[in-house]
Amino acid sequence: MWGLDSTDPRVAIAAMQAMNASVRNPVFALAFFGTPVFLAAAASVAWAARTPRAALLFGLACALYLAGGLALTMMASVPMNEALAAVKIPADTAAADAVWSNYSAEWQLWNIARTAVCAVVLLLVGAAFLRLRDSAPERAAHG
Repeated sequence: MWGLDSTDPRVAIAAMQAMNASVRNPVFALAFFGTPVFLAAAASVAWAARTPRAALLFGLACALYLAGGLALTMMASVPMNEALAAVKIPADTAAADAVWSNYSAEWQLWNIARTAVCAVVLLLVGAAFLRLRDSAPERAAHG
């Protein structure tokens, strides 16, 4: 967003409108909506494999992603993006700057929150995989 913040606000609005219009595609959907499915499946497999700590970590990662990734996006970012999509780009630079400044500041705040949550999710998944590795039968037999 810093790059868009440094350009003409009319260009920034048009660019963000174009990005938001193109984000709804199968690749994005798989990554965005598939993540909690994968995490829930991983928690189930870890539980079935009698690795409850790994299952708990995958489960926590799933819950956190649902709350801080999906829900936050649906409740904050999507409505903001839809509101921006409805904006007719002002010809006046000052008016466009007001629209862009209001959008960008709030969008970045929510994006930082979502990024922080997803970083914690990644750490939980990494910890879960380490638990799985440490409980693997071959390592236990040789270690």
